[in-house]
This record gives sequence, structure tokens and C-alpha cells, in this order.
Amino acid sequence: MFLLIERSVVRILLEMSAHLRLAAFAAALLAGACANQSAAPYAAIDGARASERIYRLGVGDKLKVTVFGEDNLSGQVEVNALGQVTMPLAGEVPAKGLSVVQFRDQVAGKLANGYLKNPRVTAEILNYRPIYVQGEVKSGGEFQYKAGLVLRDAVAMAGGYTYRADQAQVLIARQGEPEFSLALPSDVPVLPGDNIRIPERFF
Repeated sequence: MFLLIERSVVRILLEMSAHLRLAAFAAALLAGACANQSAAPYAAIDGARASERIYRLGVGDKLKVTVFGEDNLSGQVEVNALGQVTMPLAGEVPAKGLSVVQFRDQVAGKLANGYLKNPRVTAEILNYRPIYVQGEVKSGGEFQYKAGLVLRDAVAMAGGYTYRADQAQVLIARQGEPEFSLALPSDVPVLPGDNIRIPERFF
């Protein structure tokens, strides 16, 4: 009889242990999901900082392309609305979304395809595409991007806040990402092509 009772107790304890492990696993999954959800806007920011280290070309960027020994093939070019750059002999060269090095290699590859033997090409950015500041600022519009800009600088370039502005947050639409909100003041870097919007506060 005591043996049966002992076996029953052991079985109950094992079942309780299994339930506890299952509950702990479920709690860990839920916590991970909540953490990922709350960190979503900051994941976009971290990605943006990474993209600063490897800058990706976009519409409106202006570059200087040099083909050594070929002055007639060298010059200043701009990424057009189709995300391409038009060059002599090379024709339409894809540029949007590429790094400067990748774009340079694209140009060299096209020139080497029946035009030049072992072309040596360099490319450098002359002017980045502009940023846009709108909403509750005094002088919203299009502004020239400058390296090192942060959000508070962009607001200052647009003349500062209006009296209706919500100075606690800013909305950013960034290439390839949905619009997201950030708390102000912020030292988050501004990227070329950013569309920055200051919302109206609710009284």
C-alpha cells in the first residue's frame, strides 16, 4: 500500500514539474515577443546607423565619376528618378540602393563590356540627396543634407517649432522603412532623404 502511495506521489510531482517547465517556457516566449515589439522602432534606428557606415545611394545623389585616361567619359552625374545614372558608352547604370563601391564596379563592368580594356574607375559623392522637414515648424521645406546632422539640428534648420508643435516627439519617414516616432530631444542621426515631420500637440 505504501509503495502505491509513494508511486502516486512521484507521478504527481513529475506532472507538476512538467507543467512548471511548460509555463516557464511560455512565459519566456511571451517576454521575448514583448521585447521585440517594444524595440521595433529602435531596430530601425540601429539599422539606420549601420547604413551610415555603408552608405546606400538614392535618387538625387550627385557623384563625380572618373575614368582614368578617358576624360570624355568622366564627369558629374546624378541618380535620376528611376534610380539610375546615365553615362557615355555605359548607358543607364543602376545606382539606387548600391554602395559607392558597388556603383563604381557597375560602371567599370559596363565599360569593360566591349568598350574599354581593364577600365579604372573611381566614384565619390559630391552632394547627398536633400532632407525634408515639415509639420509644426516655422519654415518647413527641403534642406541640403550635411554630414553629422541630428534631429534637433534639422528642426533648427526649419526655423524651430511653432507654438502648436508637439515638442515631445518627431515622426520620421526613412527610405525603405515605415514612418516611426521618436522622443525628443534626440541625437539620432539624420540620413539623406529623411522626411521629418513635427506633429501638432493636443491641448
